[in-house]
Amino acid sequence: MGTTVTEEKSLISNADMLSEINQAILNILVGGQAYSIGSRKLTRADLSQLYKMRQDLEAQAAADENQSSFLDDCYVAQWPWER
Repeated sequence: MGTTVTEEKSLISNADMLSEINQAILNILVGGQAYSIGSRKLTRADLSQLYKMRQDLEAQAAADENQSSFLDDCYVAQWPWER
């Protein structure tokens, strides 16, 4: 029997996924989005989608590292005349 999506996801760390995405981005930047060999054509992953995936993984890694929450970038000011 094969692994489930949940099991498979847990086998790949965010760092590994980020490394693979960075490699895919580099491959596209160096070798182009698509190429052909003889009559066969290959189109690599969408570059904008890879950038989005990388941004999401980096944000998730930063959140995990900082134990951040929804209101981490929220600040409250108390003015002396409001007391």
